[in-house]
Amino acid sequence: MSTDTFPDRPIDTRLKIAALWTATMLIFAYVDLFSLYRPDVRADLEAGKMFVFDVGQPFLFFTTLYVIIPALMIYLTLVMQRRVNRIVNVTLAAIYGLTILGGAAGEWNYYLLGSVVEVGLLAVVIRHAWTWPEAQPSR
Repeated sequence: MSTDTFPDRPIDTRLKIAALWTATMLIFAYVDLFSLYRPDVRADLEAGKMFVFDVGQPFLFFTTLYVIIPALMIYLTLVMQRRVNRIVNVTLAAIYGLTILGGAAGEWNYYLLGSVVEVGLLAVVIRHAWTWPEAQPSR
């Protein structure tokens, strides 16, 4: 006789991927917020620079767009058709993984740690999307 009142149930692939995008977005936010504690970043911001970019409307527009896309993936993963979902998730997770690795070059350890975790989460997004079964197990 089982004493487990609430047995484990399979979790839908859509929910797994949406949760991974959510975790990625939280790490994005915190790593970037922590950067504001760095004197070099604050000095660059005071000078109107972020890395090699001028902080102005184009930079802020494209930075916002860069963050909006994975934020929307949380919802879109739940509502897109499976076939489209797989393609979009594999493609975007790979692109974001590469941009995160590129942005981490030469950064401080906290940033490297956050970047490694983000890339790991995105790798799991790719794995789940790539191996997404035709039909989800019944509950």
